[in-house]
Amino acid sequence: MTDTAPTAADPAATSVPVPVLEAEGVVRDFREGASTLRVLDGLALRVSRGERIAIVGASGSGKTTLLQILGGLDRPSAGTVRIEGRDIHALGERERGELRNRTMGFVYQFHHLLPEFTALENVAMPLLVRRMATAEAERRATAVLDRVGLGARLGHKPHELSGGERQRAAVARALVTEPLLVFADEPTGNLDGRNAAQVFELMLELNRERGTSLIIVTHDERLAARLDRVLVLSDGKLHEQR
Repeated sequence: MTDTAPTAADPAATSVPVPVLEAEGVVRDFREGASTLRVLDGLALRVSRGERIAIVGASGSGKTTLLQILGGLDRPSAGTVRIEGRDIHALGERERGELRNRTMGFVYQFHHLLPEFTALENVAMPLLVRRMATAEAERRATAVLDRVGLGARLGHKPHELSGGERQRAAVARALVTEPLLVFADEPTGNLDGRNAAQVFELMLELNRERGTSLIIVTHDERLAARLDRVLVLSDGKLHEQR
């Protein structure tokens, strides 16, 4: 019988999927007068396609700073962050912005919807930034808003929506581009228990449907425990919670 097992020369035996995100040796220093405060100290992180990761840690430990660096919104003092194999901080500002728009979504504790625009306009905006035709951008935004239960609220401005509705619109805006990776910084921290549970379930459901990787900073240990991995940020490094 011929042995059909893959050999070392077989590309299928040696190929390794490129991680969605890979950070190595990330350092972030802040100057405080004559002294330097090191918030991140040689931190490393690898995120696979569809993986769901919670980042927890004490207040002031650097969780938001970490998300900003991973998402290309802040630069590390040292180290690399690669998105789909590309070092995001080695790119020019325009290329970095294009990579963020194509591959990432962001959800914050406060919705950051633009007050003068409707829910539909807010959610369509990332697509319009891509220079997508307005009709197509609005069609896609409508579909996502309908998916998050806001199909009847398309024409409402943020002040006309409840807190839970505003945050669901923010989730829709993060997901309308079908990103590979969503960064969420305390996405349920400003909501009551019922709305927090709805928003969190929505993110998990869309992760299952679309294979979007999630990196969620949260103080809620019950929510964190439902993700694939829980990482504790302490002393400038990430430690796996056992």
